[in-house]
Amino acid sequence: MTSPSAPLWFKSSYSGGSGTECVECARTGEGALVRDSKSDVGPVVVVRRQAWRVFIAALVSGRRAP
Repeated sequence: MTSPSAPLWFKSSYSGGSGTECVECARTGEGALVRDSKSDVGPVVVVRRQAWRVFIAALVSGRRAP
């Protein structure tokens, strides 16, 4: 049995300009992973595929949560 490959993390280009407010994301087959880029061993938020798609669509359209 092969071990799963490590996630390919990328930094958000919209996460603050000072370098203190960055998040990183990694895509998975089931959705996405999100973490604080300053703590690569810290907690990771797992977001399912449909929720991630809704989130990205809202960002693209400029919609805000009620």
